Amino acid sequence: MDARVRLLNDRPEPDKARHVLYWAQMNRRADSNHALEFAAALANRRKLPLLVYEGLTCTYPHASDRFHQFILEGVPETAKRLRARGIGYVFYLRRRKKDANDVLYRLANDAAGLVTDDYPAFVAAEHNSRVPDRVRVPYYAVDSSCVVPMRLLEKKEYAAYTIRPKIHRMLDEHMRPVERIVPDLPYRGAPPEFHTEVAEESIPALVASCEIDHGVKPSLSFRGGALEAERRLRLFLEGALSRYESERNEPSSHATSNLSPWLHFGHISSLRVALETQLHAAENGLDCGAFLEELIVRRELAFNHARLATRPNSFDELPDWARGTLRKHTRDRRDPIYSRDQFEEARTHDKLWNATQTEMLLRGKIHGYYRMYWGKKVIEWSATPQEALETMVYLHDKYALDGRDPNTYANILWCFGLHDRPWKERPVFGMVRYMSLGGMQRKTRVPAYLDEIRQLELTGEDPYRLQ
Repeated sequence: MDARVRLLNDRPEPDKARHVLYWAQMNRRADSNHALEFAAALANRRKLPLLVYEGLTCTYPHASDRFHQFILEGVPETAKRLRARGIGYVFYLRRRKKDANDVLYRLANDAAGLVTDDYPAFVAAEHNSRVPDRVRVPYYAVDSSCVVPMRLLEKKEYAAYTIRPKIHRMLDEHMRPVERIVPDLPYRGAPPEFHTEVAEESIPALVASCEIDHGVKPSLSFRGGALEAERRLRLFLEGALSRYESERNEPSSHATSNLSPWLHFGHISSLRVALETQLHAAENGLDCGAFLEELIVRRELAFNHARLATRPNSFDELPDWARGTLRKHTRDRRDPIYSRDQFEEARTHDKLWNATQTEMLLRGKIHGYYRMYWGKKVIEWSATPQEALETMVYLHDKYALDGRDPNTYANILWCFGLHDRPWKERPVFGMVRYMSLGGMQRKTRVPAYLDEIRQLELTGEDPYRLQ
């Protein structure tokens, strides 16, 4: 079987079925999707049409207007692209906890097989551990999140330098477009009664009708969906790739791709981003090595961590030296100490830190370099390392469009020493890397960033969204 594919139960294929079912949990897209194409091939083998099911419930952790709107913004284009291929599409919006929660099982009852996304974190990991035993058909999990299939990296890697040569040895084999399978039989079934039709103009009303946290508002900067992801990719390639290596750690330069929200929700694939970046760089004489290092090596190091960890956001996953040094310095004096509410509301003495947290609150994302600083200061100003970790996970889970993600959890734990090395010992941090405001002031244009976030807060409008 393909290295991307796992069969998670031992159910036989039924003799009679109406369709093959693809459950789009994390890779919510119609293009460059290994799981979708695997399902299409299975449908052709069984001489059946293919049906895609995408759901959005009100019960996932920290369900809010922000996440609901971003996901719903992707639905109309996904539906359009799938239907153009002759693939059926059902979208179910579970608005209230009392509403039906068995739609997947109803659709699976008529399926020859159930295909879904292999994803090592958040609710998909939970679903893939308990749903296979509850369905009567074969249940396949397919990795369409990584360029190099996760399963080919069999042990937990210590750092980027240990995983890099392994990925590079396999990269040529996997850096190729996903083969698109043409369905032999188009899906002609009528939408079931629980199907929710989503149009762009109906999204605000749909979000308002849901039993979710309406206090976390949609991002001022990022709009969901494949079309917006593709537009952002073009903007990055044409306007920022040439500056990426030299300016990526300068937040005010906007030299990064900012594609992590769309990668998280699966509106675009890392493989497609890598291939288009490589092609654009070759055609224009650019070096894309630094960007591909982040997109492939660093991102897939995080997936390796999440897949092989017992709990990817736990202290237990830190290297021994990091756990030991933090434990040794747990009783060190900390001044100031802030509560979770003070962190959440950006009420510290540090203007730069407050601006990074405000960016999280308004945009739903913090620039990667400043997020390192953000995390280090939460450690410095929390009563214990465990409390700091819980605060960082909570804030990302609640506000970040790229949160609840292998990258997020690995990046948070990096602040505590994961995928890093010991440094000079100091109070509070022990031998874990330290970052200072002075270092940020020397290395980045702090005043320009502060002004940008101040204007975003005052006007509620982000010029970056319209670029």
